[in-house]
Amino acid sequence: MAAGFLTFVALNFACLCVSGNLASGKRSFSIDYKNNCFLKDDQPFQYISGSIHYSRIPQYYWKDRLLKMYMTGLNAVQVYVPWNFHEGAQGHFLNLANQTGLLVILRPGPYICAEWEMGGLPAWLLQKPNIILRSADTDYLQAVSNWFAVLLPKIKPWLYINGGNIISVQVENEYGSYYACDYNYMRHLQTLFRFFLGEDTVLFTTDGNTDKEMTCGTLEGLYATVDFGTDTNISEAFKRQRRFEPRGPLVNSEFYTGWLDHWGDQHARVTTEKVSKVLGEMLTMGANVNMYMFEGGTNFGYWNGKDNFVTSYDYDAPLSEAGDPTEKLLAIRDVIKQFRDIPAGPMPPATPKFAYGFVTLKKVKSFFYALLSTLSPMGPVQSHYPLTFEEMKQYYGYMLYRTTLPRDLSEPTPLISPLNGVHDRAYVSVNGVYQGLLQRDTALVMNVTGHQGDTVDILVENMGRVNFGSKINDYKGLLSNLILGKDVLTDWKIYSLDIDGAITGGWPHSARKQSNPPMKKELSFGPNLYMGTFPPNGLSWDTFLKLNEWTKGQVWINGMNLGRYWPARGPQQTLYVPGPLLSSNQPNNITVLELEGAPAHLRVLFMDRPQLNATTDKS
Repeated sequence: MAAGFLTFVALNFACLCVSGNLASGKRSFSIDYKNNCFLKDDQPFQYISGSIHYSRIPQYYWKDRLLKMYMTGLNAVQVYVPWNFHEGAQGHFLNLANQTGLLVILRPGPYICAEWEMGGLPAWLLQKPNIILRSADTDYLQAVSNWFAVLLPKIKPWLYINGGNIISVQVENEYGSYYACDYNYMRHLQTLFRFFLGEDTVLFTTDGNTDKEMTCGTLEGLYATVDFGTDTNISEAFKRQRRFEPRGPLVNSEFYTGWLDHWGDQHARVTTEKVSKVLGEMLTMGANVNMYMFEGGTNFGYWNGKDNFVTSYDYDAPLSEAGDPTEKLLAIRDVIKQFRDIPAGPMPPATPKFAYGFVTLKKVKSFFYALLSTLSPMGPVQSHYPLTFEEMKQYYGYMLYRTTLPRDLSEPTPLISPLNGVHDRAYVSVNGVYQGLLQRDTALVMNVTGHQGDTVDILVENMGRVNFGSKINDYKGLLSNLILGKDVLTDWKIYSLDIDGAITGGWPHSARKQSNPPMKKELSFGPNLYMGTFPPNGLSWDTFLKLNEWTKGQVWINGMNLGRYWPARGPQQTLYVPGPLLSSNQPNNITVLELEGAPAHLRVLFMDRPQLNATTDKS
């Protein structure tokens, strides 16, 4: 299990060592039900916190972001632990938080939502086809118990009462929004948390501002908190919390400073004036407030939840996607000044940005499917019917399904996904010539032509698993048969594609130059890989990559997967490129997987500012 979040919390330790009753060994954090507040070292305490997701921010920048939060006047930071992120990741997030001087409100799940892939649950859970996630289902509880038996003992030394800086721990997350309403499940989690963290740890729940959500998400022994944004009647929301917690502190665990973006919609905005006004009103009431998000960050790689969340998680937050202070942050600091002393000194500046300019790419090979020996070195699995990503034990990215045409198709013949079984997009080629796509929910039929025995390649893209609601059992790949005219397509060769592994290993830039034969015009369409380099200029500053007139795909720079691009849909037009990813003295490698069609110019542009709200095409 990775310990990434542990170092993040520890960044605060130097400051905490000289505060409270640590010197006498009498640290405490508890709920004062008589006086409706938290007690920290036996003194009334009100937290002003902000959410930040270490999994969405390059580790190099963790300290910078935490320091900016501290200098805004926050005294706490709220942190999720995404279970699926920690299967192979390493890091040190809690240590950094401890050194900075911020207390920590920890939300370890096991489910976190967060617009994160499958809400933080690992996709390997779906290998049990009948598993009921977030319930007292035996298979699910066993997996959660095994995970928490590793995670929670690592958390215990970092509890404030044990000398660390974690003041409270959330159990599950917005469980009242889930259909199951399984109190036995919540009791099981409560037992695990108490067993591993002790009876004195403040455990809480967070739920939406409705009676149903609060009813199904709360449990006796777990302090019930509420979440809401700027358009909510504050008094009514806290009255609802009071119905479930008649005494104790008022808490808004997720006060929304912005909102999330979807492909095809406008970039979300929440005005600075609204955020400042409502924050001031809550603090005046003595409420404890966590601002969600304080910095959103980026869905690098394949970590976005659901199939329509964009790569940027900017969230219109006080710190931008690149961690830059905004007018909203300065306004929030002015509000906080009215309620507590804030640290003296200047706000750390925005990180420097640079426009590296245009880079021209070249196609890696005549067509994508000629690269299977590199991208799928283990070769195919043969199956009469299609297998899902989960059955193939490939959980993210792309997989190739290959079969042959069963008969001549001189006329366009419909290829149909009759049960909406393409999850999420399937790019169809015959003998290497791109013919079109099938897409979950929206494009279930396309036409195909060819001759008996022609190779049919279907590249399936997993665009991210559902992270919220009743459909988080979100299997990927071809979930059901495809029908071609009157024929069921069978006898598949299925290739797990390790594109990330190949690129991380230096391919295709490390491969010897290959002379490509002349290509027919149509081979520029459909899935193809492109590569390029741009020379060092002595700088490794943040930048933003724009793929003007490219259609849809994935980008890697120096082996790191930046995430998905889809400028044809928008609103996001640029990808954030962290400066530490770039070399100041060696050529920087770019690899692009374009899924539908590259522009003739094959150029990409590195800019010194983002474009997150361009005109969108909803078609």
